[in-house]
Amino acid sequence: MDTPPRDVPETPTAEQLVERWSELEEPEARAAAFHELPREESDEFFLMLPAHEQAALLLALPSGERRLWMRLLAPDDAADVLQEVEDEGARAELLGLLGVAARYEVRALLAYEEDAAGGLMSPMFARVRPDSTAEEAVRYLRRQAETDLETVSYGYVLDSEQRLLGVISLRQLIATRGTQKVHELMSTDLVTVREEMDQEEVARVFSQHHLMAIPVVDAEGRMKGIITADDIVDVVEEEATEDIQKLGGMEALDAPYLRTPLLQMVRKRAGWLAALFLGEMLTATAMARYEDEIARAVVLALFVPLIISSGGNSGSQATTLVIRAMALGEVRPVDAWRVLRRELTSGFLLGLVLGTIGFARISVWQALFHTYGEHWLRVAATVSISLVGVVIFGTLAGSLLPFLLRALKFDPASASAPFVATLVDVSGLVIYFTVADLVLRGTML
Repeated sequence: MDTPPRDVPETPTAEQLVERWSELEEPEARAAAFHELPREESDEFFLMLPAHEQAALLLALPSGERRLWMRLLAPDDAADVLQEVEDEGARAELLGLLGVAARYEVRALLAYEEDAAGGLMSPMFARVRPDSTAEEAVRYLRRQAETDLETVSYGYVLDSEQRLLGVISLRQLIATRGTQKVHELMSTDLVTVREEMDQEEVARVFSQHHLMAIPVVDAEGRMKGIITADDIVDVVEEEATEDIQKLGGMEALDAPYLRTPLLQMVRKRAGWLAALFLGEMLTATAMARYEDEIARAVVLALFVPLIISSGGNSGSQATTLVIRAMALGEVRPVDAWRVLRRELTSGFLLGLVLGTIGFARISVWQALFHTYGEHWLRVAATVSISLVGVVIFGTLAGSLLPFLLRALKFDPASASAPFVATLVDVSGLVIYFTVADLVLRGTML
């Protein structure tokens, strides 16, 4: 009798492993799954991982395998991986696995701050001599293309001291007469960034000029490397993630959500929550200050949540808009006065909208249910006027707080929406009961 054929397990692919990667929490499980990939798939998968996961996978692999994967990385990517390794001994071991030339380049990159242009750049760029002919330059670029260059679309024209003179495209070299000199063809209208420039500023330069790569130079104009558009995509994601987390009222996480240890997650959230809780205690203090007014006119307490939430919401809107505009370079510190005038007008108009809705709501409920007594018109006026004042204050506080934080050398994103809302809650109560005292004096108060 014939033996039935056994089911041969299907060899996994890189795409399949990507889908289940987050489910594999233990480093050993990830290493085992990685070993199941065919060689060509494992190369693709490893290069697909972000730097922090490449580092974790390298440390989970047997020491004899690490050399292969470290040498697969370009110098800038290897530097990113090493920056993710906290243990100095493990970092030195991984660095020692690189070739002599690559090790020198990676050490140079590690000397820069992680979030500086120098830390993002790749030293593997195409060089061209200014006195070369177009034909010579093409041949020279062809030889350089056999190495691990970031891109060969552009050649960077350097003098003998490595100062950047101009840039020339491969297309231009191919399309021109072979005897024409590079210095006659190159473009000298250059967009460069300094090696110490912050990565957020670098991202803004990319956004403004729509370039595929930007040269990085030192103070003397010597070219140190290039930053490509795909490098900056990760930066934009990282900066946006950090700002969004801060706007949510917490410290920015150092790792993806599912890879952040539980106790670290609690620590990063607890600090801000405690600060906000203490801030909200001031709201209770303000309520106690107006205890007598509330006792004489209980109806006022009905609208406290309405008043403080409107001020908090308007402040949250304003701070979110201003922080995002700062991040995109649309608003600078010198624009504070323009923002103040703009938000003052916006706050007044928004307050009028909410005040009108509040007045209409009280009028309708009074007509239907006689809820607010004989002085309902004064109550409606109190609520409406208070809404205008609270919304104006909320928009001003929310829009100006990021400018204040930047002037104090703090991250404007620290002006989180919950923080602004807590600040406006207390002031909103003061505004509300001050207006009530003026409007209802002699009647309900």
